[in-house]
Amino acid sequence: DKTVSLRKDLSEMHEWITQAEEEYLERDFEYKTPEELQKAVEELKRAKEEAIQKEVKVKLITDSVNNFIAKAPPAAHEALKKELDVLITNYQRLCSRLNGKCKTLEEVWACWGELLSYLDAENKWLNEMELKLKATENIQGGAEEISESLDSLERLMRHPEDNRNQIRELAQTLTDGGILDELINEKLEKFNTRWEELQQEAVRRQKSLEQSIQSAQEIDKTLRLIQQSLAVIDKQLTAYIADRVDAAQVPQEAQ
Repeated sequence: DKTVSLRKDLSEMHEWITQAEEEYLERDFEYKTPEELQKAVEELKRAKEEAIQKEVKVKLITDSVNNFIAKAPPAAHEALKKELDVLITNYQRLCSRLNGKCKTLEEVWACWGELLSYLDAENKWLNEMELKLKATENIQGGAEEISESLDSLERLMRHPEDNRNQIRELAQTLTDGGILDELINEKLEKFNTRWEELQQEAVRRQKSLEQSIQSAQEIDKTLRLIQQSLAVIDKQLTAYIADRVDAAQVPQEAQ
């Protein structure tokens, strides 16, 4: 009869809700790889869409139960009305929980993408730093040329800490939730080691270039003094020659 048919529809929906809860909400999930995380996001999106589509069936069941209740005596519909109320409550709760978890996982996936983006940006800067350090390894030239290389290196060294702070915070957010923790720790250890090594090498190179500039400036100063001295001597000798002065008649240094 109609009551049996309605109870069957209610029971099927209850079963589907219970299965969806067990499948997507009650299990403990571990995301150790980006592929696992991405798959979980996609599965939860599908589950959310499926739950939304079930709204049509819940409405049909609701209409059928209400139509039946309107015609049946009170004694016949009290239990049925209670079952319908439980179904609607459970269905709405399932949709809410699926929406919440889906939003959370989408935010986690976005957080992972953001972390990769910041790591990529910082690694590009480290590549620049590495190339700059190689270019200044055996630099030749005078004080001005060395000074230009030092300025260029120091501009790179003034790179802001913002990205590195973001990397630290994003990684902490993910690993606190046990998400991709091994992979993230591995990436961070590699990045931080490289960052520290290049920073230390940059500081050493900075001091070395400063010393090279000082040495070059001292050499330049010495050469200028020698040139000035030679110019004075050249002037004196030119004057002696013009006056036909014999070498024996001039100071020893001029001889």
